[in-house]
Amino acid sequence: MERYGTELTATARFEETAAILRHALTGEGGGYAVLRLGNLAKALGTGDRFRQLATAFAAEVAVPFSPFPRWPLWKDIGVKVDKNPGRSSLIGYNAFHMDLVNATRPPDYTTLLCVRPDPLGGGGPSILPDAQAAVARLSKNSRALLAETAYHYGTFFDLFGVGEEYKPFPILDGSDPGEGFVRFTAKMLKRSQLGQAHADAARELAVELVRGQVSFMLQPGDYLIVNQRHFLHGREALCSGQETVPATDRRLLLQLFLRARAGADSAV
Repeated sequence: MERYGTELTATARFEETAAILRHALTGEGGGYAVLRLGNLAKALGTGDRFRQLATAFAAEVAVPFSPFPRWPLWKDIGVKVDKNPGRSSLIGYNAFHMDLVNATRPPDYTTLLCVRPDPLGGGGPSILPDAQAAVARLSKNSRALLAETAYHYGTFFDLFGVGEEYKPFPILDGSDPGEGFVRFTAKMLKRSQLGQAHADAARELAVELVRGQVSFMLQPGDYLIVNQRHFLHGREALCSGQETVPATDRRLLLQLFLRARAGADSAV
């Protein structure tokens, strides 16, 4: 990381870009950023050199790490056409969520590097709801219900650096308002066995999340970084006809996780 930092520090406008990036991710009203690295991708290709530069940018924010020992630091998120379409690597709508929602120490940041957008055009825009703003619009009673350990989602095995399994977990983790994780995934509304009051509170939050979400298309070389204490993320469905596209030409994102440095403010 020191070598990467040395190389990037000598790059024109790097320090200015890094400062803007940190402010966009942690400043008031912020929580996500998109680095437009398309020109670098064209010049270098999207292989190891380009990924090293993207890793170095990420390291200006926090510490890159992989919670999945069986996968490399950058995890491929390609497109598969033969399974449940709602998963991140498949073709359908991928509802907004927080990554590793059922871990006691989820990654502080999740990042996605666009290598190839949907070649059929216009499919798969990213969706990002402001979780903290949505929570602030809820009633006091709903917030109290969401702070109770009543929610379940996902499996937990062969993971590194994310603590223990959190089951059940609260959607609001008990930190000061605006600082803690909002442990939400829209899929748990169907897969959790919830009492009526807890289910209604989660659905109320889902409505507010949709109401405040932003949507945009990632272009080749775009690097999306999301502060998981502030925003959730997801994706609209890809264009139909993905089975006609060769696997090597389909949409491809690379995912990298970040951990806030020791001693950093809890909101970072």
